[in-house]
Amino acid sequence: MLIVVRHGRTAANAAGELLGHRDPELDQLGQAQAEAIAAVLPTGARVISSPLQRCRQTASAYSETVEVDDRLIEMNYGTFEGVPVGDVPAETWAHWRSDPHWAPPGGESHAELATRVWSLLDELVEEAADQNVVLVSHVSPIKAVAAWALGVPIDIAWRCFVGQASILRVGVQGAAPSLRSFNEMEHLTHLVEGPRQ
Repeated sequence: MLIVVRHGRTAANAAGELLGHRDPELDQLGQAQAEAIAAVLPTGARVISSPLQRCRQTASAYSETVEVDDRLIEMNYGTFEGVPVGDVPAETWAHWRSDPHWAPPGGESHAELATRVWSLLDELVEEAADQNVVLVSHVSPIKAVAAWALGVPIDIAWRCFVGQASILRVGVQGAAPSLRSFNEMEHLTHLVEGPRQ
């Protein structure tokens, strides 16, 4: 099975910023979230992380052996890196929502992101049919995983909410992948949370 984890919280997440390729550490709650994730994952899985430290820290709470794959990195938001979500102009959101090939200046489109994420998933199918593989990533790549599992275009990204430190599971036995769970967050119920992004 493919088990896909969103990293724990950072201060930038708590502030509601588009984080993208910036590389802050987990905050105190984020570290607790990482430990809560580790407690519910099956033992002995292969672990592959985004290169950004918020993901590597989350992965390290579960396993001492963490591989890194650049294809799991968050979307490059270009000139909107670090901008609070509420400050992004309405016309920008309209472009983003209407065209999966549109990218912010200096950034990456949903179509480009999906291509890189799906290539990794295609490589992992055979292995994940026999053993658990944990991927630790970010909001946009996880939405791409959901689209891949369902066999639908990346356009569904705008219809998905991926909670902080949530878990998604994809079964890969049989003729096609199947989405087994999405946005699992029960493991976080004992934590005191601030704002979620």
